[in-house]
Amino acid sequence: MFEHLTAQKPDGILMLMQMYREDPREAKVDLGVGVYKDATGNTPVMRAIKAAEQKLWEVQDTKSYVGLAGAPDFNDAMVNLVLGNTVPRSSVNSVATPGGTGAVRQAFELIRMANADARIFVSNPTWPNHLSILDYLGMEKFMYRYFDDETRGVDFDGMIADLKTAKKGDVILLHGCCHNPTGANLTGPQWDEVIKVLNDTGATPMIDIAYQGFGDGLDADAAGTRAVAAAVPECLIAASCSKNFGIYRERTGILMLVANGTDKAIAQGTLNFLNRQNYSFPPDHGARLVTMILNDDALRTDWMAELEEMRTGMLDLRERLAKELEQRSGSNRFGFIAQHRGMFSRLGAAPELVVKMREDSGIYMVGDSRMNIAGLNAETVPVLADAIVKAGV
Repeated sequence: MFEHLTAQKPDGILMLMQMYREDPREAKVDLGVGVYKDATGNTPVMRAIKAAEQKLWEVQDTKSYVGLAGAPDFNDAMVNLVLGNTVPRSSVNSVATPGGTGAVRQAFELIRMANADARIFVSNPTWPNHLSILDYLGMEKFMYRYFDDETRGVDFDGMIADLKTAKKGDVILLHGCCHNPTGANLTGPQWDEVIKVLNDTGATPMIDIAYQGFGDGLDADAAGTRAVAAAVPECLIAASCSKNFGIYRERTGILMLVANGTDKAIAQGTLNFLNRQNYSFPPDHGARLVTMILNDDALRTDWMAELEEMRTGMLDLRERLAKELEQRSGSNRFGFIAQHRGMFSRLGAAPELVVKMREDSGIYMVGDSRMNIAGLNAETVPVLADAIVKAGV
């Protein structure tokens, strides 16, 4: 039987990581892997996480299951973090998931159960795993225009024109903030226009919010998601704790279904059913730490302070890089880097120039020129600027 298996397409980012590890040059810069790094290149354990783990070790007296939907206090804390008081808690059904990826997968499974003919409208470009999961599930996708290769901003006119072709029963997948891979975000007025299209077409929004707190702050980054949830009859929200709590390996996420016209018991029962089919009970360690932090004033204050340090540190790197590039290029054509938000920016370089930067200068970024701003520090910013200008980007 297994001799009939065929080789799967290799993951480009994992291949890039391998190439970086095998590169003998000392002067090399890893801008490919999508995790936060501090100035030393380490992905730190946040102070509040360490404190919560110590406390948990002292008081936890069981490792038994917590329930198909995860711990209720985790669900409540995360719904409050993402949605605030935008919608009544009674209108939100939710389940804990293994990371944001688990939430996305469960959302797609739920959509397929509700409407097997649903088309999923996905931004061009988007996080590659969105497309990979949709293809694996055999779900129809439609790529809507999003990134303008000339301005390195949002092609909003093209986006709206494409979204207007959606219909009731379709799903429009949106990034809540810090768009991956481009870093180009919607403005408040643009979110309002998207909401109008959603209500006009009857399409259901699905929001993937994986970087809350990494852009303009916890509340500002959730503003678009909250506006959508408050304005449409129903929506799905997949949220991750990997980045803003730094617990990548703990696989902590949540899927929310916000719906006023749906039988709550049926909706929650279906979410529980999907968890049961895919992994039974969701992991709890990371969820327990998140819950402790969000529900403890001292821990939450320290977490927010460190998250703010991370956010402003990335903004500082963006501004430094834009300034270095302006000095070297004699133009402000790279000013978009300072305007983007989150961990990533799409440079807009042709694939051959990405290769040239890697071969000539040891700069490792994804082939579509997505670069992880958090992979930089004060010493490597000018190195990257030199490489970009030298390559003729």
